[in-house]
Formats: sequence, structure tokens, C-alpha cells
Amino acid sequence: MKKIIYTLLFVLFPLAIAAQEHAAAAPMVHKVSFGYFSYDEVLHAMGDYQRARHQLDNLRAQYEAEQKRSEDEFNKKYEEFLDGQSTFAPNIRTKRQAELEELMRKSVDFKHQAEQLLRQAEKDALAPLRQRILDAAQTLGNEYGYDFILNTDNNALPFASHTTGEDVTAKMKSILK
Repeated sequence: MKKIIYTLLFVLFPLAIAAQEHAAAAPMVHKVSFGYFSYDEVLHAMGDYQRARHQLDNLRAQYEAEQKRSEDEFNKKYEEFLDGQSTFAPNIRTKRQAELEELMRKSVDFKHQAEQLLRQAEKDALAPLRQRILDAAQTLGNEYGYDFILNTDNNALPFASHTTGEDVTAKMKSILK
């Protein structure tokens, strides 16, 4: 019996060592883990976002008030022109028409410029908030060992496995409060 056990050990021991060497040589399989969150939900939950929106809304209201004032001025001058049109000398009528055209052009130019300035103001106001979100995602990724973190907005992530992925929206919100 001892001979059989020693023979089996003598035969099986090299096989066991070869199997361990083969397992060590095989590459380690890395299980991918990731996080995902709603960028807009996190952005809107930030207190600084509400302050930035309030400032942008105030700026928009100022531009709208100026545009309304300009339109009222144009309408008043246009009504005056219509009332006196038949009594104006041809040169005066031409001059007034040119003034009205100039007012209209300036009003349209102002509207386009205001839209551009509002877009730029929004971009500038939200840039630090967006950077904070990126920094928070970086922190979460490093802290929890995620391979990547995805933005679920705009239907960009129609499916995410809950076994390898985790919704980190709440964690992002708590970091950014």
C-alpha cells in the first residue's frame, strides 16, 4: 500500500507543480467595474448651480428689458411716422424711413449680440461647476476602483449591468454638496 501511495505522489506531484506554473503564467482576468450617473441631475442638485442660474436669469431679464425698451422706441417712432407721413416733405419722409430702418437694424443686432453674450455667460458660469463634477468623478473612480464612470444623460447608456456597474449619482451629489 505504501508503494502505491509513494508512486501516486511521485507521479501526481510533478503534475500539480506543472498545473501551478501554468496557472501563474496565464494572465489574470480583470473584472471590469464601472460607475454611472446622471450629469444633469448632479449639476442641478449643486447649490452653486442655483446661484448661477439666478444670476443668468437676472442678466437675461436685463437684456429682455433693454430689447423691450428698444422695441417700444421703434413702435413710437413708427406711429409718429405713419401719422405724419402724408404731411412730410419727401426729404423728411426719406430721412425718417432711414432712421426707422437704422433703429430696426440696431434692434436686431442687439438681439443677436445679447443671445451670444448670454450663451457665453452661461458657459463661463457653469465651467467651474462642470470641472467640479469631473473632479468628483475622478475622486469616486479612484476611491471605489472603477475602471470608468459614464454619463447616462441623453439616453447614452440604455443598459448597465448592476453586477459590474453601480449608479453613483447619489455619491456624486453628496461629494458636490
